[in-house]
Amino acid sequence: MFSLFQYEFMQRAFFAIVAMALFAPLLGVFLVLRRQSLMSDTLSHVSLAGVAFGLFIGISPNLSTIIIVILAAILLEYLRRLYRNFLEVATAILMSLGLSLALIFSSAGRGKGVNLDQYLFGSIVTVSPTQVTLLSILAVVVLIAFILFMRPMYVMTFDEDTAFVDGLPVRAMSVLFNIVTGVAIALMIPVAGALLVSAIMVMPASIAMRIGLTFKQVLVLAVVIGFIGMLSGLVISYESGAPASATITLVFVAVFIVTLLGQKMIQVLKR
Repeated sequence: MFSLFQYEFMQRAFFAIVAMALFAPLLGVFLVLRRQSLMSDTLSHVSLAGVAFGLFIGISPNLSTIIIVILAAILLEYLRRLYRNFLEVATAILMSLGLSLALIFSSAGRGKGVNLDQYLFGSIVTVSPTQVTLLSILAVVVLIAFILFMRPMYVMTFDEDTAFVDGLPVRAMSVLFNIVTGVAIALMIPVAGALLVSAIMVMPASIAMRIGLTFKQVLVLAVVIGFIGMLSGLVISYESGAPASATITLVFVAVFIVTLLGQKMIQVLKR
């Protein structure tokens, strides 16, 4: 197993996994608890529009994607407030808008070589040193933010009204969370792919919430599960020749199913 890490591209993939495991599952826990699991899917689709726009006008796709996703994250919070009792409306609107713009820019830029295939499915084994650096910086920023603001985020997540009464800037915190999530997705798109990035964020959190007994346990378990799942998927994909992102997603789904079956068996045995 360890022999495959003699290659430089596999070393970069490993460091990318470490970085993503430190921030993606943490953000995923709050997404699930806030009932915004689909937000990761929505912003990943919007990211495609940012990528297509950047390739179309000839600038860095990373830069254009981050800008577009930040604007989308702010708009998403506005729509969430506007359709407070129908949150799926906001995600449906933005998801449709993102896909439409991506298709338009992609179609208009065919003559300029605009191709979204790499960003649709991603490739962790082709991650560049720059992308690893950006992912690492984001991991540090998210970890520091969690240490400083975990309690306010906890209160806001479980009871926004109480957070508002306590004087917390609920709207600003929600917008900033959306922006950080959007930037995370934008940086993960080339590695994980727009179609599968939400799995890396949501699946470890969903599994951890099934087995964790406290909030802090869930956070720690989500990070551990995220790291083990991504590393296992990377190794399996290398040995089998299957796409890495798809293999990682299947590993998470398999772990989720095993967790459910294990809990069911425990309940049956207790009876």
